[in-house]
Amino acid sequence: MNKFLVLLSVFAVTFACKTPEARKPETVKTGSYIAESVVRNKKLYEAEEKAIETYIKTHDTKQFKASEYGFWVAKDSIVVEATNSKFPKFSDVVNFDFNISALDGQIIYTASELKNKNYSMDQEELFTGLREGLKLMKAGETYTFIFPSQKAYGYYGDENRIGRNTPIISTVTINSIITKK
Repeated sequence: MNKFLVLLSVFAVTFACKTPEARKPETVKTGSYIAESVVRNKKLYEAEEKAIETYIKTHDTKQFKASEYGFWVAKDSIVVEATNSKFPKFSDVVNFDFNISALDGQIIYTASELKNKNYSMDQEELFTGLREGLKLMKAGETYTFIFPSQKAYGYYGDENRIGRNTPIISTVTINSIITKK
C-alpha cells in the first residue's frame, strides 16, 4: 500500500505541474470597423468634391485653381507692394485678416469677429488649410480659399459655429510679413 501511495504521489506531481495554456479569444474582429470607416470617408470626400465643384461653377467670376495642398485657391487682388514682397518662411510673423463662410454663402465668422492675427509661420496652432494657404501668399495679396473639411476643422468642427465635416470658404488678406533672422 505504501508503494501505491508513493507511485500515486509521483504521478500526481508529474502531471500537476503542467505549463499554463493561453486562452483563445472569444470573438475575433477582422478590421471591419476600419473598412467601414474607409468607405464612409470616401463617400464624404466625394460629396464634398461635388459641392465644391458646384460652388466653383456657380461662382465663375473667380478663377479657382486646385492647389497641391488639397484645396482650391483664387487670387482676388494684389497691392503694388506684393510684387516686391517674399513668401513667408518658417518663423516669419505674418499679419493677416480672414473670414470664414459656408459653401452656401452663409457667413460663419466675419473678419471683425476673428480680428487681425499675427501668426508665426509653422510655430503656432492654425487649421491646416489656412497654415498651408498663407505659404502661397505675399504681403498685400488677397486670396479666396475653398477648404474641404479635412483641411479645415475636420471631424469635430470648431465645436462652436462650424459643424463637423464642413467644407469652408475663407478670404484671406496678408497685411505684412516680418522676417525673423
